[in-house]
Amino acid sequence: MDFEVYCDESGQELFGTRPTGEHYVLIGGLWIRAENRKAYKDHIEQLRHKYKVGGEFKWKRVSPSRLNFFLELVRFFFDQRDEMRFRVVVLRADEMDAVRFHESDNELIFYKFYYQALHHWILDFNRYRVFVDTKTNRVHNRIQILEKCLRSANISSIVEVQALPSHEVDLLQLVDVLIGAVSYKFHRRDTSAAKMSVLAEIERCLGKEIVPTWRSENKFNVFLFKSGGGW
Repeated sequence: MDFEVYCDESGQELFGTRPTGEHYVLIGGLWIRAENRKAYKDHIEQLRHKYKVGGEFKWKRVSPSRLNFFLELVRFFFDQRDEMRFRVVVLRADEMDAVRFHESDNELIFYKFYYQALHHWILDFNRYRVFVDTKTNRVHNRIQILEKCLRSANISSIVEVQALPSHEVDLLQLVDVLIGAVSYKFHRRDTSAAKMSVLAEIERCLGKEIVPTWRSENKFNVFLFKSGGGW
């Protein structure tokens, strides 16, 4: 079976810093069947037309004037049930020790956890096309290395990784909205009434607050990484 995974992140710039208080880096992906992509894109385009939303609609652009669009976008995600899944890895920025564990390379930390966010949901005998947001890396072939590692660890499946500009891909923007909401929750922010409304709608659809989940949670999986181990 063919799947597509649309990935984004939040807070990568915090790696290698020692911020005061709790600060999190998030890496997540939206998982869909490839055969459903066109229907999903068409529906989001219809929502754009209905609410007159042009340009990017990422989390940072949640506002009172666009609130109904974002609320309906959230409901659309949940209406797809297990046909559209979300998984995010949440990392405490101050627990990522690049010197001890990652060759003093903060970019390497980021891609190691990108691997972890993807690898554990890749199943045998499928094809996965992974789309990540285009970014400038210090090491130019990070995407190719990520693809090679995923292929080596999943030899019975086909894995391809490609960078795309998020401003051109609605499904990358949708995953940015979901990651942004999880980040907002973990950072306990409440500076925007519109964003609080979107967060509340996600939790209403979930039937619970956004909290770390078990690995078996398929629809909205939140993995809080614990650097010291444990369970």
